[in-house]
Amino acid sequence: MSVFFELLQAETYPAVRVVLGHFIFVFIHPFFDGKGRTARFLMNVMLAASGHPLTVIKVDNRAAYTAPLEAASVRENIVLFAKYLADALRTKKQHR
Repeated sequence: MSVFFELLQAETYPAVRVVLGHFIFVFIHPFFDGKGRTARFLMNVMLAASGHPLTVIKVDNRAAYTAPLEAASVRENIVLFAKYLADALRTKKQHR
C-alpha cells in the first residue's frame, strides 16, 4: 500500500492522480461492499486537495460509471474511465 501512495505523490498532474487513485483503490480493494463508495470518497479528497470541485456519481448513473471502470479492470483500458471522470468533473464545473 505504501507504493500506491508513493506513486500518487510522485504524479504531478492532479487529474491523473484522481483517475489512478480511484481505479487502483477499486482494483486492489479485497471486499465487494463499500469499495466504490470509498473510492469515490478518495477521488473527492484528491479533487479537493487539488482545488477542484467535488464530484458526485449519482445512483442513476451507476451503469455509465461501472462500465468504463470494468473496462479498465478487465480489458486493461483506462481511457474510457478517465473520460467518464473528466466528463463528470466538466459537467460539475458547468453547474457551479
